[in-house]
Amino acid sequence: MANVRIIDVHQGVFEANDLVAAEVRAINKNNGTFMLNVMASPGSGKTTLLMATLKELIKINPEIKIGVMEADIDASVDAEKIATLGGNVRSIQVHTGGECAMDAQMALEAINEFDTKDLDLLILENVGNLVCPAETDTGADCKVVLLSVPEGDDKPLKYPLMFEVANIVLITKIDTMSFFNFDREAVVKNIRMRNPNASIIFLSAKTGEGMTEWTNYLVSKLITA
Repeated sequence: MANVRIIDVHQGVFEANDLVAAEVRAINKNNGTFMLNVMASPGSGKTTLLMATLKELIKINPEIKIGVMEADIDASVDAEKIATLGGNVRSIQVHTGGECAMDAQMALEAINEFDTKDLDLLILENVGNLVCPAETDTGADCKVVLLSVPEGDDKPLKYPLMFEVANIVLITKIDTMSFFNFDREAVVKNIRMRNPNASIIFLSAKTGEGMTEWTNYLVSKLITA
C-alpha cells in the first residue's frame, strides 16, 4: 500500500480561529466592552427580541452605548431595524459571503470597521443556523441561544453542540405556548442533558413576560465585566 500523507486541515482551521478569537476578547476587554453572540435558527425571533431588549436597557440606563453587528448572507433588513432605535444604539450589517456563520476573523474585521472603542455592549446577531455558529468561536464573552416555542421542546436533542456551548438559553415566544405541543419541563430536561450549567429563561418579547429577568441577567454581566 502506498504511503499517503494526511493533513488535518479541519483542526488547523479551528486552531487559527481560536487565536483570532483570543485577540477579539483582548480588544473588547481593553475597551471595556462586553460582547454577546446571539445564535438561533431562522424565525426564532432574534431581531424582535433584540429590539425589545435594547429598549429595556435604554430605559434602565439612557447613557449605555450599544453596538449591534447583524450577520447575514445577504440584505441589510435587520441592521436597518436596529438603526431605527437611534440614540446611543448603532448597527452595522455584516455579509458573510455565503458562509453559514460568523467566525473570529469576520468578527475582528467588523469590530475594526465598526470602531467599538466606546461601546459598553456589543451584540453579534449571528446567521440563523443551529449548526455552524455553534462550531466557531467568535471571541464573544457570552453565548446566547434562542429556542422558540414553535420549534419544539426536542431541539436540544437534535442539535446538541449548540446547547452545549450556550451560557444562557432563552425560550422565546412563550405567548404562543397554548397553540403548540410544547412541554416546559421537557425542554429544561433536554437542555440540562446537554448543558447542566446554562441559565434558562422563558420569555416573550411580545407580551414582556420574562424580559425583566433577561435584562437583569445582562445588566449583571455588564457590571461584572
